[in-house]
Amino acid sequence: MSQPVIRILVVDDESTGRRALSSTLLRRGFLVAEASRGEDALKLLRAESFDAVLLDVKMPGIGGIETLRRIRSFAPKLPILIFTDRDKEAEKVEAFDLGADDYITKPFSRLDLVARIRARVRRVREPDEVKESTIEIGDIRLEPASHTVTIRGVPVRLTPKEFDILRYLMNRANQVVTYDKLLTQLWGADHSAQIENLRTFIRQLRVKIEDDPSNPFYLLTDAHIGYRFADVLKLGSHRQIRT
Repeated sequence: MSQPVIRILVVDDESTGRRALSSTLLRRGFLVAEASRGEDALKLLRAESFDAVLLDVKMPGIGGIETLRRIRSFAPKLPILIFTDRDKEAEKVEAFDLGADDYITKPFSRLDLVARIRARVRRVREPDEVKESTIEIGDIRLEPASHTVTIRGVPVRLTPKEFDILRYLMNRANQVVTYDKLLTQLWGADHSAQIENLRTFIRQLRVKIEDDPSNPFYLLTDAHIGYRFADVLKLGSHRQIRT
């Protein structure tokens, strides 16, 4: 059975690059619409249905980051892939914190981009998972049904990707999850070049859930292997009560 056609909105003020990218996507079987400014993209998204958005950062008007913020206010699950010629950590963190699904630095492989788009859209189209039980480890309580996390009863705002990472690791507490396994689970089989984005998400998660992000208690790194969510009480280790 053939897969449903993917409809994409390409948002970039540089007409040459935008058209070249659109041409590549059209040849790969996508339906493509274009916008040269964030304001135009918002109008199209409110009027029509799209499966994903490719969004440049540097644009006149409200710009890519503000466009991302506004899209997320009315389309929380729509896959949004940021592409830019600036590889700035602070900008990447802001984009992810606002709900970007991917952050791609120019120049990039167009075949790699196509694979990333298909992976994001496929995850959105997959049927909902079987209902999971609440996970509670130490001070952290994760509710899969409502997509909420609390620490000592206080809500913590996580992006969808941060939530997925935390849920996956908490479900496998005290198990080392390899980088490749985590990347495949969260970005799909075509996860090349995603390791730096994963590290950014992990750093941001530590800021949000750890008392001391530089000396994490829960979210641990096993050097050169992967990550592990520690449940020291299950292992019988003593821990101090945190205040």
